[in-house]
Amino acid sequence: MDQKITSLSKIGKDKVQRLPYSIRILLENVLRNHDGFSITDDHVQRLADWNPEGTDQDIPFKPSRILMQDFTGVPAVVDITSLRSEAIRQGLDGENINPAIPVDLIIDHSVQVDYFGTEYAFGNNVRKEYERNEERYKLLKWGQQGLDNFTVVPPGKGICHQVNLEYLAQGITERDGHIFPDTLVGLDSHTPMVNGIGVLGWGVGGIEAEAAMLDQPIYINCPQVVGLELTGKIPQGCTATDLVLTITRLLRDVGVVGKFVEVFGDGLNHLSVTDRATISNMSPEFGCTVTYFPIDEQTLAYMEQTNRSREHRDMVRKYCKTNMLWRTEDDPIEYSEVVELDLSTLEPTVSGPKRPQDKILVKNLEDKFAELLKDEFDRNYIPVDERDIYTWMAEGGSGSEFNGSGRPDPDTQTKTDVAIAKERDLRSVPIEFKNADYTLSDGSIAIAAITSCTNTSNPSVMIGAGLLARKALKRGLRTKSWVKTSLAPGSKVVTQYLDRAGLSEDLDALRFHTVGYGCTSCIGNSGPLPPHIAEAVNDNDLVVASVLSGNRNFEARVHPDVKMNFLMSPMLVVAYALVGRVDIDLMNDPIGYDPNGQAVYLKEIWPTQEEINKTVRESMTTEDFKKTYDAIFDGDQQWEDLAITGGTDYDWDEDSTYIHEVPFFKGLKKEPEEPQDIKDARCLLYLGDSITTDHISPAGAFSEHSAAGQYLVDQGVSPFHFNSYGSRRGNHHVMMRGTFANVRLKNKLVDKEGGFSKYLPTGETMTVYEAAMKYKEDQTPLVVLAGTDYGGGSSRDWAAKGTDLLGIEVVLAESFERIHRSNLIQMGVLPLEYTNGASASSLGLSGHEHFSFTGISGGLEPGQNIKVTATAESGEEMKFDTRARLDSDIEIAYYKHGGILQYVLRGHLNGER
Repeated sequence: MDQKITSLSKIGKDKVQRLPYSIRILLENVLRNHDGFSITDDHVQRLADWNPEGTDQDIPFKPSRILMQDFTGVPAVVDITSLRSEAIRQGLDGENINPAIPVDLIIDHSVQVDYFGTEYAFGNNVRKEYERNEERYKLLKWGQQGLDNFTVVPPGKGICHQVNLEYLAQGITERDGHIFPDTLVGLDSHTPMVNGIGVLGWGVGGIEAEAAMLDQPIYINCPQVVGLELTGKIPQGCTATDLVLTITRLLRDVGVVGKFVEVFGDGLNHLSVTDRATISNMSPEFGCTVTYFPIDEQTLAYMEQTNRSREHRDMVRKYCKTNMLWRTEDDPIEYSEVVELDLSTLEPTVSGPKRPQDKILVKNLEDKFAELLKDEFDRNYIPVDERDIYTWMAEGGSGSEFNGSGRPDPDTQTKTDVAIAKERDLRSVPIEFKNADYTLSDGSIAIAAITSCTNTSNPSVMIGAGLLARKALKRGLRTKSWVKTSLAPGSKVVTQYLDRAGLSEDLDALRFHTVGYGCTSCIGNSGPLPPHIAEAVNDNDLVVASVLSGNRNFEARVHPDVKMNFLMSPMLVVAYALVGRVDIDLMNDPIGYDPNGQAVYLKEIWPTQEEINKTVRESMTTEDFKKTYDAIFDGDQQWEDLAITGGTDYDWDEDSTYIHEVPFFKGLKKEPEEPQDIKDARCLLYLGDSITTDHISPAGAFSEHSAAGQYLVDQGVSPFHFNSYGSRRGNHHVMMRGTFANVRLKNKLVDKEGGFSKYLPTGETMTVYEAAMKYKEDQTPLVVLAGTDYGGGSSRDWAAKGTDLLGIEVVLAESFERIHRSNLIQMGVLPLEYTNGASASSLGLSGHEHFSFTGISGGLEPGQNIKVTATAESGEEMKFDTRARLDSDIEIAYYKHGGILQYVLRGHLNGER
């Protein structure tokens, strides 16, 4: 076998050893793929001479494979299939449009929690998943046989990142007579989870990944690499989740957007691969591109546990040690910056209520809730000691029901809830539903979800949750009846070890039944709240909460009716579900009372790390991984029954409301037109800071009153069958109407919250889509004004596609997150940044101006100055400079072609590919 990286010896061992491991892998990548055209000597030298300060110069990356999930994978397949259809219409062989590298698509984002808290929940949810998504799944099944290098993992098998970690990731790959590092990009921002097993990979937009599928290098700026030094050991009572939420806050404060993070230090010796993967998973929450853990003994131990062969493990060890990719304690690496964290300083932590970086210590959540309720919702909150509430009640203080013993009923806590709501001045409503009476109020937990690959991949916290459930049951505690509980493992291996340990029964007893194998609440597929809960929340404008073991808690993501969302470990999810409220100091107050009125404290039911480790050792087997992944590509009967049609060219159904050929490539000319200056543009949206791709292109449910809902109703689809935005991403008619339709979006041009704008020529308020279409009729170009960190969150290609289809030609922001900025360019939308610390507010812009942008025509250069003239309605002009965030020559080429896929297709049309 040819170990290609050995050519690094020409560069010099001393020189290579100072490079971060992640840069060494990039250097190997350009050496192996060097062709003198797209990857040149300059690129090799740029990485060999890597500067810790980073540069604005681009480097190419050709991943060895691509990972997809279905929410982003369906539109990617639609795009590739649309490219093929247009190539065929223009006389080319459609077989030339095929993935050039392996693509694995795992269907994991479509299962919704319609049923919960029962043994039949899983089966019923899977059945409804197929009912809703038959058209989408037929497309993917066609792709499995119609496209080369394309495999599909059917529904119900697991979450893409956990499957990647446990099965797909190889560390080192053998292919075509070569041995080289396993690398990838994924159509999901949490792809860096695989960094935990020593594989370099990150999330990209679907558009970018599609180009990589067609053998186009992905270009990134030569990155800075921040060294994260971990020392010490995680203390008793804390988890890897507490660690990752602490790191999220730490690295957000440091500022690592667009940078690589590489982890080192003696703390790594105490972190398993699953602990490391928990950290790497949340790289997009830090803002960095990757959080890389080099391969070491822990990596090989995990490979053995997960059924990678001895021969493969030996190859990984030999290759890495031979080629300077094996972690050692004394590498003389020069990082751009070093950030230190002593693991022994960790405390139990949650994050929220709407950003993963908003760290809150568990002991402070009650006080923080009071502050949030006042600041965000202008409501008062009077903290009281719940122990005093119980004393007061026992003395007959409220007049509500007792259980006959003078103590509060531990099952419904009717009296407690009434008393707490009354004493704390909370907005509340009594609920009478069948056999349960209770009070729902601000701070009540509506959803408690053990979900997301972030934590379900980690046996320590999953076993911990099961053990905590067992101990709670022994003390007579139960989850509160108003809490919608769910467990969505990231792979079937989780179920096998929970079953073997007897912990599935304990979790089921607290209504944490398995509802599906997929992302569920983490991606917004929480399903509906029970009608009586939803009615109480909406009619009384209650500020209820969710607690989930996920990685995202952006506004309206988990559920549109839930206004506070807190990330935490699975163990804490169970604990808070027992309480039913977030406004409690879990570290000091009772989490409940047993049937005899005795207080139960969290520390009394929290399992020790020794208990967890012992149970993990006894319940996990290599055979579990073999059994699960030997059948990973086998679909159930519902999958087998899907009938597909079409050959080389997909058989498009014009009546479909799920799948449509995209309009981007139809009638594409062989040569692009030169970009021109933009004149007399109007502002469609004037937005603030931290606008995420969820704000731009929401993934969850939508109502019949939205623009997308009205479209589907007109197509004869009932609201009951709307499904979600994420599931409709194969239909651009839905998605362009859903762009900027988040119900929590705040557009400064209008006085109402949600997806609304103002058609400035008449001053009418209407949906963003309606306003955009009126501007399109007028042939008026559009601009978005935004603040800092525009486009954070998921690598959501429709956030850029929808922006383009609405007629938005410029997004002017104070700063961009990496993936979305790249995606805008790849759809032909120009990202501009204010210069000299300016902003829309500091310049006095109202959003009502007419905007003209000059410096675009006549040739563009990376980072070019673009002059803006903003003309107020009074005729007064304001002129200021901006910087084009076209950071490389290749990005300029993509922009000129109107997008990256147009660039690729023109290469085929002109015989260059």
